Amino acid sequence: MKSILSYSLACSGAIGAVLALAWVFGGIDTEGVSTSGVAAMVYGTIFTVLLGVGLMALIVYSSRSGQDDQ
Repeated sequence: MKSILSYSLACSGAIGAVLALAWVFGGIDTEGVSTSGVAAMVYGTIFTVLLGVGLMALIVYSSRSGQDDQ
């Protein structure tokens, strides 16, 4: 279980760093988008990343625990 948490935190941190760098260097343009629109994009991105990382962590856990073996 500790490895799943470490994997999830590492992946989420890496994705967050890439998004932060894209925003700092002007890769994400929010001109013309309302504050609620920006909040919706941020929350949607966070939810999607957490869902993807969580599902991948479950796949790794399932594979290592022998649940997939016959």
